[in-house]
Amino acid sequence: METTLDSLLLGFSVAFRPDVLWYAFLGCLVGTLVGMLPGIGPLAGISILLPITFGLDATKAIVMLAGIYYGSQYGGSTTSILLRIPGEAASVMTCIDGNAMARKGRAGPALCIAAVGSFIAGTFGVIMLTVIAPPLAVVALRFGPPEYTALLVLGLIFLAYMSTGSLVRTLLMAALGLLFGTVGIDVMTGHFRYSFDIPELGDGLGIVPVAVGLFGLGEILATPSRQVAGPVHRPRLRELWPSRQEWRQARMPIARGSLLGFLIGIIPGSAHIISSFLSYAVERRVSAHPEEFGKGAVAGVAGPESANNAASTGAFVPMLALGIPTGPVTAVLIAALLIHGIPPGPTLVADHPNVFWGFVASMYVGNLMLLALNLPLVGLFVNLLRIPYAYLYPLIIMFCVIGVYEVNHSIVDVWIMLIMGVVGYALKKFKFDPAPLVLGLVIAPIFEMSLRQSLIMSDGGWLIFVQRPIALALLVVSAALLALSALSFLSARRDWRARLAEEAADS
Repeated sequence: METTLDSLLLGFSVAFRPDVLWYAFLGCLVGTLVGMLPGIGPLAGISILLPITFGLDATKAIVMLAGIYYGSQYGGSTTSILLRIPGEAASVMTCIDGNAMARKGRAGPALCIAAVGSFIAGTFGVIMLTVIAPPLAVVALRFGPPEYTALLVLGLIFLAYMSTGSLVRTLLMAALGLLFGTVGIDVMTGHFRYSFDIPELGDGLGIVPVAVGLFGLGEILATPSRQVAGPVHRPRLRELWPSRQEWRQARMPIARGSLLGFLIGIIPGSAHIISSFLSYAVERRVSAHPEEFGKGAVAGVAGPESANNAASTGAFVPMLALGIPTGPVTAVLIAALLIHGIPPGPTLVADHPNVFWGFVASMYVGNLMLLALNLPLVGLFVNLLRIPYAYLYPLIIMFCVIGVYEVNHSIVDVWIMLIMGVVGYALKKFKFDPAPLVLGLVIAPIFEMSLRQSLIMSDGGWLIFVQRPIALALLVVSAALLALSALSFLSARRDWRARLAEEAADS
């Protein structure tokens, strides 16, 4: 415990440096704005701003990008409550009771409960991250290449299993990402692969142009141009404080949402979205007055808002301790570390303590900044929604092109971004989730290296994965998840056929 406290003090000495504080504040501010703007969301925001972190050191870059991620969870609640427009997917559940409270004249207390719940959940998540991540990294140091290969396979399959869409489609996107990850020079043999004689592809498809294209440009192309206009209720500062009864009603949902969100955050998948839906369902189930839900129940705001903030912090545990991305946002954050020459995973805590502990400490500070930002300045932020999309989106596209070009001063990267923008638009239209593609692209080099090292260790024998207990256990869990998904599919197909037979008999 003493060592953890000493390390945390080191982290605060980094986090309280004026330059790091500035980038933490910038990340929180941009995250709040990104969360409010419908159609952009944290993933697009981080992807668009990834190029500007190239001139920074690793600590400032990861602090700013993480601030955008957890800051967007705060910002999304504001438009959900005041306008019934979810700024990002995790705020969908907040729309229901948050906006109902606003229509009753309780918009201020709803915003305050959402902000305080987010702060408590975020701080709880960071405390758990401080306690869990370092010992988990120590355990993971005992993993060899076979264990790491099996862990990456489990991560991909778990992500597909937890996905709301089709398992086959999700795995197909992940496989396409892994295939894209093989473009460039083979690190073991030095041969050029799939580069089409384009020298710029020697380093592979850059994560920056792919991410900016799929999530920045793709989201903008897929979002219909519209302007959110109309009257916006702007509560005054003195109207924000909830009554004693509202605090009492919010207390346990905040506690349950924090714990539930953190636990879900550790699991691969769109954790912050899943956690808010699950928290709402739990609160409705345990409530003594379930009939109030949908009509302005305080628990319907406090629970989901706490859950999605705790989940976004929980997602950093496997990312930092194991180097495993639990979703597309953490995949882009891993790419940001790799770009700065810092491999995430078990060696991060020992080899780069300034980066790890500075990042953890900055999240304590960031949550305080977000609390200070989101309550007094809520009226100012909401005015952003009055900017016509016809002006806003061309500026974002221009920023994407300039940012991607500035990374390597390569026009090839700009073309990759534009092509990926069209691909991202097409995937959205055909109901494919592009997130697993980026996930596959990010983990492809790590996966390929650990797989080939495993085969070298065993002279090309695949039995090494079943001869090592940990690798075998991880692969058994992967097989079980695939079997469960297959059973679920067969059961749904059987029910569908039975329904068709009943309809045919009735007619």
